[in-house]
Amino acid sequence: MGRFGMLGLRSLGAWVIAQLTQLGMLAGFYARLSMLFWSAFTRPRLLLAQLHFVGNRSLAITLVSGLFVGFVLGLQGYYTLNRYGSEEALGLLVALSLVRELGPVVAALLFAGRAGTSLTAEVGLMKAGEQLDAISMMGIDPLRRILVPRFAASLIAMPLLAALFSAVGIGGGYVVGVVLIGVDSGAFWAQMQSGVDVVHDVGSGVLKSVVFGWICGATALAMGWLARPTPEGVSQATTRAVVASSLTVLGADFLLTALLFGQ
Repeated sequence: MGRFGMLGLRSLGAWVIAQLTQLGMLAGFYARLSMLFWSAFTRPRLLLAQLHFVGNRSLAITLVSGLFVGFVLGLQGYYTLNRYGSEEALGLLVALSLVRELGPVVAALLFAGRAGTSLTAEVGLMKAGEQLDAISMMGIDPLRRILVPRFAASLIAMPLLAALFSAVGIGGGYVVGVVLIGVDSGAFWAQMQSGVDVVHDVGSGVLKSVVFGWICGATALAMGWLARPTPEGVSQATTRAVVASSLTVLGADFLLTALLFGQ
């Protein structure tokens, strides 16, 4: 092997080691953040403030998006079911689509784009301004004091936002299907009530939203925690947080769907 080949092999090895080191740091960060989750409830005021920050500020975009997704589902679902004379099943179609898949996934993507970027930028700016170092010098664990309440708030807010997204989306499907198109209202609700299982369908959606909340919150905080303490580093970390959270949510959705509905 020539000299250039050895240099290329060394560069590849150094890159692999750097990536494995970063993965190890992320795994340790995620593990510690998860173990400290319950400590957030010892500071209820701080937890409520973060719930307002990540949850209430994401509420408007979640509700509006859910409404329009419900409109589209009602319209497209009616056109599809009308081919087979099954318009009465529109309520079931809308409810299962939202509760199982679209509610948790779309709400998580919106959460990552709205609240996740705010968390990454906030923690990154604290690091750039040496506020985290100052807190640590005072004998306070910045992970427990700054990051854990934000992580717990994300984990709590995500299922609530996904539930509201699904509820508003079902309402939007009702408006389009029943009010505008003329599907029978009784059949719309009866098919939904008989076809949606609380444990299997709603429970799987809640489980997905909890997992997605963990992914979005932990990823956003990790990117801010590991960001370079410069304006460019914070902006790059914010972009990486959205991309990583979105891709991980989509991949986790596939895996969870295969596990929960693959029998």
